[in-house]
Amino acid sequence: MFELFRSFLPFHNPIGFGAADFIEFTLAALLVSFVLLWNPGLRAYVARCAEKPAYAMLLLAVLPIALRLLLLRNHPVPVPDTYDEFSHLLVADTLLHLRLANPSHPLHQFFETFFVLQQPTYSSIYPLGQGLVLAFGRLITGYAWTGVVLSVSTFCALSYWMLRAWTSPLWAFFGGLLAVIEVGPLNSWMNSYWGGSVSATAGCLVFGALPRLVTTARKRDAAFLGVGIGLHLLTRQFESVLLVLAVILFILVVMPMRRLLTFRPQAAICLLAITPAFALTLLQNKAVTHEWFKLPEQLSQYQYGVPSAFTLQPVPLPHNPLTPEQQLDYKAQSLMHGPGTDTPVRYVQRLLYRIRYYRFFFLPALYPAIFAFLFALRERRFLWVGWTLAIFALGTNLFPYLLVHYLAACTCLFILVSITGLEQLNRLAVRGARLGADAARILVFLCLAHFVFWYGLHLFENEPFSTEMTRYETWDAINHRDQQRRMGVNDQLAGVPGKQLVFVRYWPQHAFQDEWVWNAADIDGAQVVFARDLGSIENEKLIRYYPDRKVWLLEPDFRPPRLTSYR
Repeated sequence: MFELFRSFLPFHNPIGFGAADFIEFTLAALLVSFVLLWNPGLRAYVARCAEKPAYAMLLLAVLPIALRLLLLRNHPVPVPDTYDEFSHLLVADTLLHLRLANPSHPLHQFFETFFVLQQPTYSSIYPLGQGLVLAFGRLITGYAWTGVVLSVSTFCALSYWMLRAWTSPLWAFFGGLLAVIEVGPLNSWMNSYWGGSVSATAGCLVFGALPRLVTTARKRDAAFLGVGIGLHLLTRQFESVLLVLAVILFILVVMPMRRLLTFRPQAAICLLAITPAFALTLLQNKAVTHEWFKLPEQLSQYQYGVPSAFTLQPVPLPHNPLTPEQQLDYKAQSLMHGPGTDTPVRYVQRLLYRIRYYRFFFLPALYPAIFAFLFALRERRFLWVGWTLAIFALGTNLFPYLLVHYLAACTCLFILVSITGLEQLNRLAVRGARLGADAARILVFLCLAHFVFWYGLHLFENEPFSTEMTRYETWDAINHRDQQRRMGVNDQLAGVPGKQLVFVRYWPQHAFQDEWVWNAADIDGAQVVFARDLGSIENEKLIRYYPDRKVWLLEPDFRPPRLTSYR
């Protein structure tokens, strides 16, 4: 019987049972399970859980951690692979050395790399927020990724807390589950070191505190508002301006005048809660740039120019780390960011082009809910939600390129849009028949089925049916890049005793996004030091500087990367 079932695995049977049939069969099985399990007793139990904030938040905090840990067998701890990740890790390592900046290296020309200053100090250009989280992870477990997992867990729990101020407990609980599905174990925010969930957590605090200040005006909610703004200031400094604009708009448009007249104590508490983050920012500025009001990123732009992923075009060679789809996307965006990018026409073109990026925040099954949300705009508070999303869309459109974590503060608002749309749909009745309620339940089921299906494939990734199906995956981002390249080099270096110096030599057609020169905060004390190959004459200076190190030559453009003794 088991062999008969195996014969129906995709592409290994004579009757043409393929990937689409397998998906339909799985969805049908999940639907039957959903109908059988979602009985009045279970519904009442979930409703009781949703009514208990502490229990619901604990459950939503534990769920993404447990689900991701179950995948460690097939998807181990992520390996950093992009320059943003390494730069944030440099912040964490610097903090663990109990300092905000590192002294400039006397031979810093060998260590020039993306998003890292070499003068007047050796420091990351990024603010402290993500680095604090990564440093905390390393401090308690030895793995920076622990901080990433905990930040995602915190965001999922606070999504429920935020939504409780906007909707019913049951819908808020489902919103928390949506947060687990969308940015949980299968998402890039959980499986990289770029950040996203820290800013999203800050957004939950801000957008959850604002409606509570309208209804209760408690001082602790004012403190939550200030902590949220401060946390966002420590992660995304430019977008914090947009966040403050959204807060001011809420106070002016949504908050009643009688409440606004008595808001002075809450405003003082909010400003007091922001102060530590503002002070940390000034201290980092002074330590890194030697000026109180010059951000490290400003100094980087002055020294190296404005960083843009589209000023250089990736070379379409077989060794290029970008997929063909990514190369096409880069070329399409470069058309938006060429000469004349400051014209109104280019601005609008760029804005329309970037609509596709917002798919990150919505499961496909929730697209109908987005349209249903439009009916909620008759309420002033939901109209403010639309204005806030517009502020972030228009503000981030000033950047020459867009990454989804630039919009991370609005993640809980995107979830609110989905939940409110489902609520609107749930109320829809046609001639007395509540057809909308059935439609809302189907959309909820499709969201759960979507996650269960792909999570199950990753959980059993070594099985034949999983290897056949995961090639069609387009939504998730869990260890999909070729991390074995870096892991192989790291393992080879770890197997050699003593300290080592590695010169990195790129081929002429090297893709600039694939950077390999990254070092610890204490370069001279590191077990392995990576340096740029500047030619034999220049390299001799660094070899004399490190006379006790074994010297290697790394050529990452080989497949796999080649590590040989330096001659």
